[in-house]
Amino acid sequence: MNPKPPKGKVKRRASAREAALQVLHAVEEEGAYANLVLNRVLEGQNLNKLDRGLATELVYGTLKWRGKVDWVLSRFLSRPLEKLDPWIREILRLGAYQLLFMDRIPVSAACNEGVNLAKIYGHKGTAGLVNGVLRNLERNLQGLEYPQPGEDLREHLVVNYSHPRWMVEKWLEELGPEEALALCKANNEVPPLTVRTNTLKVSREQLAEILTGEGMEISPANYAPEGLVVRDLFALTRLESFRQGLFQVQDESSMLVARVVNPRPGDLVIDACSAPGGKTTHLAQVMGNRGKIMAVDIHPHKLGLVEENCRRLDIEMVETQAFDARELPDRWSGKADCVLVDAPCSGLGVLRRRPEIRWRKEIAQLPELAALQKALLVKAAGCVKPGGALIYSTCTITREENLQVVEDFSAKNPEFGLVDLTPYLPENLFNAGGHLPTATKGYVQLMPHIHGTDGFFIARWERKS
Repeated sequence: MNPKPPKGKVKRRASAREAALQVLHAVEEEGAYANLVLNRVLEGQNLNKLDRGLATELVYGTLKWRGKVDWVLSRFLSRPLEKLDPWIREILRLGAYQLLFMDRIPVSAACNEGVNLAKIYGHKGTAGLVNGVLRNLERNLQGLEYPQPGEDLREHLVVNYSHPRWMVEKWLEELGPEEALALCKANNEVPPLTVRTNTLKVSREQLAEILTGEGMEISPANYAPEGLVVRDLFALTRLESFRQGLFQVQDESSMLVARVVNPRPGDLVIDACSAPGGKTTHLAQVMGNRGKIMAVDIHPHKLGLVEENCRRLDIEMVETQAFDARELPDRWSGKADCVLVDAPCSGLGVLRRRPEIRWRKEIAQLPELAALQKALLVKAAGCVKPGGALIYSTCTITREENLQVVEDFSAKNPEFGLVDLTPYLPENLFNAGGHLPTATKGYVQLMPHIHGTDGFFIARWERKS
């Protein structure tokens, strides 16, 4: 995917705002992933560090706050935003985001650059529309009256915290007003950037020294013993330490999965939904690069990412196989010491990192995802040998995809028993402002507003001998 100006436009070096526009258009119109297309556009335009930072903030900020931005724009448009040309719609969103959220950006720059982009991606009439709407918005910023919590809490969260209505209604019902508000706030915060030390090559302390020497600001992660928090916007993949395979970018909650799997050196482990390989390579680390991991994924091209990560991290015990995990072969029946099902899910636990997800998901998708997750678990369970472990994880926070899947599987598969997770998880996780009372029952739900991690669910069964 290579975002381009409309047909007939001259290709040239883009500004930070134009680069952001190209990304937003690709995300909205082509269903592209923001992080992937942003990297591609930034590399293609060869922007300097300041412009890269601005383009990144514009992309993620505009996506994150799209709900509020659209609500505001609707006050200054005579026709629905959806009826506008897609390029002009994204130009208006970019301009409105700057006016609403970026105090350090001069009003003239936000408006004038929007008009210039409208001339390139539209015509004289659309440039006039952009100019009129943004100037009118700027003049009336202080007079905007947003929904107030005392009048309509649902609408307050939908608009002021920029979440789809169905999500807000679901969280209000399941979590209550205070926790729903805290979750919406957390979803709009900038998440920490964490990396996992490749302990096959270096200790966490040694990696911290190396990264500090490369200009990074480093601190230990809260829970994961291999984790470091990096505070810098510099592209980590450009670092020599990354090329040498000394670390892998991974959220702390994701790092805890391998700890719950707890494979031993020499084990046979099946990672049923392995791409892009973060958990796969972490499992290999925990096993000391000894044994066998079968890394399965339905998408062959994504297995290339698993193989690439293994090469960079010098991991030699992973074998990749491309097929649907609902069709795990009979030759593995009852053979695996551990099977991990890191299932496809709605991704509602990673809205901080993937803001476009909130606008793509619908409540009607949850039953379909739950059915897929149950099917994956059942097939994976057949590969677990007596005394072996089955681990289920998702990066979401919905009951349908987490607790209800676990309860359904447990009820239908009595030979598998949920086991206490407290021996596998760091003690301070249970004192993080969010007691995890279910850990002794065999599953945990991490939440962004409580634990400061991505929203993540982990459960562990053991097959009775």
